[in-house]
Amino acid sequence: MTDFKKMTDMEWRERLSAEEFEVCREKSTELAFSGEYIDEKAVGTYRCRCCDAPLFHSANKYHSGSGWASFYQPVNSTAIDEYTDNSHGMARVETICARCGAHLGHVFTDGPAPTGLRYCTNSLSISLEKG
Repeated sequence: MTDFKKMTDMEWRERLSAEEFEVCREKSTELAFSGEYIDEKAVGTYRCRCCDAPLFHSANKYHSGSGWASFYQPVNSTAIDEYTDNSHGMARVETICARCGAHLGHVFTDGPAPTGLRYCTNSLSISLEKG
């Protein structure tokens, strides 16, 4: 089994497009309203673009109007790790894939019931397995 957390930048660059690498491995952010999954309504599981770990179910996706795919909870409590992010003069909570460390986006406390959370997620960090 691959130990994704030990992969080098060169190995990641071979697996990902330049844009995916910039977002997932260098913690960049895609432009608001540019992501593939903002308006996606298909049923399925959203997986990590880097390691294919399940992250979110489509049933927990909602339209937040924020410009990024938004979910109110992950598939389970161990799928995503959270870290304090004080970059760009803001205090936010960064979300990363627990399996490989890929940057997903940020989580905010302005989401809908039942959790009140908004996992604001870059489409370049995820892929949808329909069904």
